[in-house]
Amino acid sequence: QVQLVESGGGLVQAGGSLRLSCAASGRTFSTYAMAWFRQASGLEREFVAAIAWIGSNTNYADAVKGRFTISRDNAKNTVYLQMNSLKPEDTAVYYCGAGLLRDAGSSRYEYDYWGQGTQVTVSS
Repeated sequence: QVQLVESGGGLVQAGGSLRLSCAASGRTFSTYAMAWFRQASGLEREFVAAIAWIGSNTNYADAVKGRFTISRDNAKNTVYLQMNSLKPEDTAVYYCGAGLLRDAGSSRYEYDYWGQGTQVTVSS
């Protein structure tokens, strides 16, 4: 079993930056693909970014491409999401996911473990 804990969310003005962290428990972190999803109030959980367990291949949603960067540090069992040029429409609860898949998948059904989420609010 894997436990994921997100941190780093908060309130920021439009155009600002935040860095989210996801700390994972267990001994097999380096074998998992990792991803970030987000869910705005009243909407479904949507894909944001993912990173493969080998080769550092990444995948981004069109809405965040060029603004967000996903990375991982296997020595620290941690995945990060650097968010720049934030917009009010980025406001959501951000969730970290982990799954045993070969590439950086974009479907929520490819991920077996989830954190509790961290709130990101971007003001105008």
